[in-house]
Amino acid sequence: MNKLTRVGGLLISIALVGAACGSSKKAVAPAATTAKPAVTTAAPGTTVASASTAPGTTAAGASTTAGAAVDPAKKGALAGMKGTTPLVKLSDDFKKRLNDGWVAGGNKALTDYNYGPETYDAIVILALAVDKAKTDGIEYTKEINGITKGGTKCTDYKSCLAIITSGGDPDYDGISGPLEFAGNGEPTIASYGILQFGADDKLDDAKTVYKVAKAPAAAAAVAETPVVGTRKGDGVFKIGTILPQTGSLAFLGPPEFAAVDLAVKDVNANGGVLGKPMTAVIKDSGDATTDIVNQSTDALLAENVDAIIGAASSGVSLKVIDKITGAGVVQFSPANTSKKLSTYDDKGLYFRDAPSDILQGGVLADVIAGDGNKNVAIINRNDAYGVGLTEDLTAALKAAGLNVVVTKTYDEKADKFNTEVNEIKAAKPDAIAIIGFEESSKILSTMVEAGVGPTKVKTYGCDGNIGNALGSDFEAGK
Repeated sequence: MNKLTRVGGLLISIALVGAACGSSKKAVAPAATTAKPAVTTAAPGTTVASASTAPGTTAAGASTTAGAAVDPAKKGALAGMKGTTPLVKLSDDFKKRLNDGWVAGGNKALTDYNYGPETYDAIVILALAVDKAKTDGIEYTKEINGITKGGTKCTDYKSCLAIITSGGDPDYDGISGPLEFAGNGEPTIASYGILQFGADDKLDDAKTVYKVAKAPAAAAAVAETPVVGTRKGDGVFKIGTILPQTGSLAFLGPPEFAAVDLAVKDVNANGGVLGKPMTAVIKDSGDATTDIVNQSTDALLAENVDAIIGAASSGVSLKVIDKITGAGVVQFSPANTSKKLSTYDDKGLYFRDAPSDILQGGVLADVIAGDGNKNVAIINRNDAYGVGLTEDLTAALKAAGLNVVVTKTYDEKADKFNTEVNEIKAAKPDAIAIIGFEESSKILSTMVEAGVGPTKVKTYGCDGNIGNALGSDFEAGK
């Protein structure tokens, strides 16, 4: 893939576009214990299949903390903690339709919508690209970037399809906002939310604000990556998914699964793809510590899918990207943010509608600097996501004139963080950034015990951890 010009913190244009309003993402409550391991309310023409849930785990992001006792000493200990995540203000209609479909499948109501909009948009973009190319073979890949820019604006599948049918070029601005893909198949503009915990260790929706981050012109001008492959289509558009039913990002599962179902339903209700109903096969991704994603990918490729949605984790996607693209199949992630994927040799077949961490690093640094901090400590997981975001955050903090006094990188399988937290405490920072997944609750518990928790030292999270699930896991001692 042609290399995308690296964007430093100073080159990111960040504009405030909204004030306090209701949160639309990143707050999946742990009470959703009945979530199914696959999309259970399949739209007409949807094939639903799932990988077996691993012993001792829960499926589709179901929390294991429901009913767990809350440590009174921890209540309110996260108050004031902030975090950033790709986020737009969703319409009440979309949230209702997403939630209604999920509940109809026997699941408890969604309490937030993290990466649901991106999942929905990924499927609509793919369906429109197939319509534009008039084939579900590999040739449709060449239309994907163009669906997001340069044509007649449209905001849903029906209106975009009408533009294609009339011989025009659609410019889809989806549920997750304007996308404007660069030639390497990733957005050059994104909306972020800045979320904050209240005294009840839950996100205070009234304090959510929105910012837009744009990559510079050089990034948007990256040339189209040539598509390599010869896979033929069969006239029926079939997708598969490798999204987290289990593992360290399972809390992201429910809204993503719900969005797959809703997108397929909406596409099929408006004529389908190539005049036929599209279908979907649902599989688990697990996380980077298991081999579930390889098993799921093998099963999907055996079913001759035309595209695979996922994974949510950048590290998990990197485990199977060669296998997927080598088969001439499109991989489209709604949640990958590692910058490593911006320049990956993907044969022109990998796409994502979640923005690169180059953008998030600038937004998070802006928040930390805006709170008056000068000396920052960072603790991050040792994977593509954690290392990449830490690099971009560090560069943006330094560009803003702040000092990074210590950076502690931990093994992604770690469950104790005393050494790292004690070294951070010794550095005496006035701000701490945690770049992690579900293990962030244990890091926070260790910080509180050491006297450097969020009520003592300003603390910041990111899209991998900021949400109500974090607060619930923290209070339950998970």
